[in-house]
Amino acid sequence: MGRILAIDYGRRRTGLAVTDPAQIIPGGLTTVATGELLKFLDDYMKRETVERVVVGWPTQTSGQPSENQQRVAEFVRAFERRHPDVPVVKQDERFTSVIAHRTMIDAGLSRKRRQDKALVDEISATLILQQYMDGR
Repeated sequence: MGRILAIDYGRRRTGLAVTDPAQIIPGGLTTVATGELLKFLDDYMKRETVERVVVGWPTQTSGQPSENQQRVAEFVRAFERRHPDVPVVKQDERFTSVIAHRTMIDAGLSRKRRQDKALVDEISATLILQQYMDGR
């Protein structure tokens, strides 16, 4: 059994989270510069078995596509060309950043740490992964 990898795709940074190999526990992996994302994923997938990828699908609260959805769709197409055997699942990502900030406050992180956008992206990816796992 391989890991499930979740992606919170952003214009500048992308948060990543993965499950353990038994697909029981999700956890933050890292945040990478979006321009380096495909190379990072290529390298990661050479070292680890990834069974599927869950991509946060940006929509507005009304259900309409958000401004970032086109960029995410382009990324998904590029990823699928490079890794055609790895299924990609789109997971609604509404409110993940808000929940990530709330989680950081509840965890008692300092104001400075809560302003770390890379950490917010990584936590958001973990939330996307957890939501996917809860829905299976």
